[in-house]
Amino acid sequence: MKIPSVCAAVPLMIGCFTATLAAEETVLRDKTLVVWVAPANLTQRGGSVLTIDDRQSHFDGIVFGELAPARWMAGSDFHRRTGRKQDAWPAETADANTVVQIAIVYRGNEVTVYRDGREYSRHTIKAPQTFGADSVVIIGPRHLEGMQDCFAGGVDDARIYNRALSAEQIAAMKPKVESEPKPWAWWTFGDLMSADRAGRFTATRLAGGARVEKGRLLLDGQRAVFCAAQTAGALDAISPPPMPPSIASKPKLPDDIAVVRRFRNHLLTDPYRPTYHFVIPEDYAGPFDPNGAIFWRGRYHLFYIYQENRVHCFGHVSSVDLVHWRQHPTPLYPTADSPDRGMFSGNCFINKRGEATMLFHGVGAGNCIATSSDDNLDQWTKLPSNPIIPNPKGNEPYASWDPCGWLEGDTYYAIFGGQPGKSPRPASTFRATELDGWRHVGPFLHHEMPDVAANEDISCPDFFKLGGKRVLVCIAHNRGTRYYVGEWKNEQFHPEVHERMSWVDNLYFAPESLEAPDGRRIMWAWIFDQRNGETKRASGWSGEMALPRELTLADDKRLRMKPVKELERLRYNEQSLQNIAIAADKEVFLPKITGNAIELELQIEPQDAKQVGIKICRSPGCEEETVVFYDAAEQKLKLDTNKSGLVEGTKKIEAAPFGLKPGEVLTLRVFVDRSVVEVFANERQAAVRRIYPSRPDSVGVSLFANGGEAKVRQITAWQMAPSNPW
Repeated sequence: MKIPSVCAAVPLMIGCFTATLAAEETVLRDKTLVVWVAPANLTQRGGSVLTIDDRQSHFDGIVFGELAPARWMAGSDFHRRTGRKQDAWPAETADANTVVQIAIVYRGNEVTVYRDGREYSRHTIKAPQTFGADSVVIIGPRHLEGMQDCFAGGVDDARIYNRALSAEQIAAMKPKVESEPKPWAWWTFGDLMSADRAGRFTATRLAGGARVEKGRLLLDGQRAVFCAAQTAGALDAISPPPMPPSIASKPKLPDDIAVVRRFRNHLLTDPYRPTYHFVIPEDYAGPFDPNGAIFWRGRYHLFYIYQENRVHCFGHVSSVDLVHWRQHPTPLYPTADSPDRGMFSGNCFINKRGEATMLFHGVGAGNCIATSSDDNLDQWTKLPSNPIIPNPKGNEPYASWDPCGWLEGDTYYAIFGGQPGKSPRPASTFRATELDGWRHVGPFLHHEMPDVAANEDISCPDFFKLGGKRVLVCIAHNRGTRYYVGEWKNEQFHPEVHERMSWVDNLYFAPESLEAPDGRRIMWAWIFDQRNGETKRASGWSGEMALPRELTLADDKRLRMKPVKELERLRYNEQSLQNIAIAADKEVFLPKITGNAIELELQIEPQDAKQVGIKICRSPGCEEETVVFYDAAEQKLKLDTNKSGLVEGTKKIEAAPFGLKPGEVLTLRVFVDRSVVEVFANERQAAVRRIYPSRPDSVGVSLFANGGEAKVRQITAWQMAPSNPW
């Protein structure tokens, strides 16, 4: 998936140095980053000389030349903590023989950059980023998941302070001389092993041609990196072996059997782990993009990104009913003889020879292809010519990430994801007559739509025919899933409609679809986990997908969506009530309908109510509740999580555009699965949120109407049988 920032589908960096924060200093909020550095050239773009990364797609760092040439800036995920207006800042003038001191001070909501002890820039941010015990520190790339732009030059001294220093303290510093207060971590590169002088990191490694000469770390801006960690084993999480440990290592029997059993029982008792939404079998996946969805020889196959020792691999499951999934061995991962160092987003299609063809982004390489004719899609062969399109190294007018390919007649086409706005590297079209011979055609979009902001990229693309039109479902990393409908002509997409599938944030993410044998278009997406890091670590898992949706195209060129019919197989213990009148500004509690793994179907006459809907996961005293309702005044389907949990989760209202026609009955299908709520309205709109109720009695259901009366013709509830093995 993406551009150089959160969960990127750009190359994963091969090296860095890992920092496990000391137990007595487990959280960094205010901090100071300081380096003495000599850039090899002033035209390089986007490398970092010092970054701290929380391994959850958030980072702060000293970045050179990313948004404006030759300027230093406070780099951050999606530039959330970055000053964007940089034209007035002084351009760097130092050459490879001139060392300058660059420091960034993070003090509350204020970020100040200093050059050689003088203030260089200052800006405010909405909120500081906290870095905990799992954070890592990087030199070279901006962040853990991006090595497309690396710093080239020499670093004489790099240090981190666990507090915000004053301008006087920074100006008084000298390279390779201890300061007061003492650095929290400190590298002076005084010997070949370059040990941390603060004593935190005892293991070091030079990789990719990085070298230490005369007290300076030298990096070429390509793959040369310096790594350090508290233990030698921790370095494997940064420069991992090519084969995932789950494949390379045999279990230790019988000891591991008891371990697996304990973990399984642990998962089965987790109150937030969904039961009938597909969930990662174990571990923490981020990203967890669905990929390579295809119906192949009688079965639905779905691939997904997961990580082993920070290597991005493709997991694999298959199903005959879209509900119950069988786990397969890990089929695609980097090997010693492949150029990729990990797997990022892509898709699967059938090539001219009838083979399944996985087009994917190879971390550290560019876009790649693997093929399979195996009945189970367990055995794949990567093309010897990979990458088919390498990562751009110069001024190429395209990026090489997040591909989506298809066969049209005798020609292969692919869309490659692109950067936001009027970027020199927009989403692009490629074509080929053979899988190993691709060429750039030009920009994929003929024109952009008026409601698309300049900061919205096109990533995780999925391009297909539907209802006589072409549909592009994709993401903007900062806005989540969205779609275009239009025409494909002259090797370019001409959009006519643009709509969103996520509104208040980007929770609904990384869409992937397939065509079922009966012609249905079925789509999945990754739903972000919004628990805090400590809760996730204690749970042992993170990675869940939305329910599969069936997509159709209406006459107004908008998508219609409904849950796939196969989900009805999970229903049991039906409860049904009819003709419930709801007085204005009143609530009707339904004592016979309860649960946190249920499906609800309602037919509602809104009458003159301004708002009408249902409360789920409601505690008896309404301390916790999640509210699903139709807002007639605003013409929106809303999902309110402000009281969904007393401890975990975000407090927001998702508001999807949706209006009823005069006299039309409101039909809601509400799926509750512990920490996931999905709502479908009249088969033409849907909304998703994560909820984390903390009370065991938050299982109640009630109906309500505000500003007028309403009538519920019928409400039917089913408990839903688990489809995940645990």
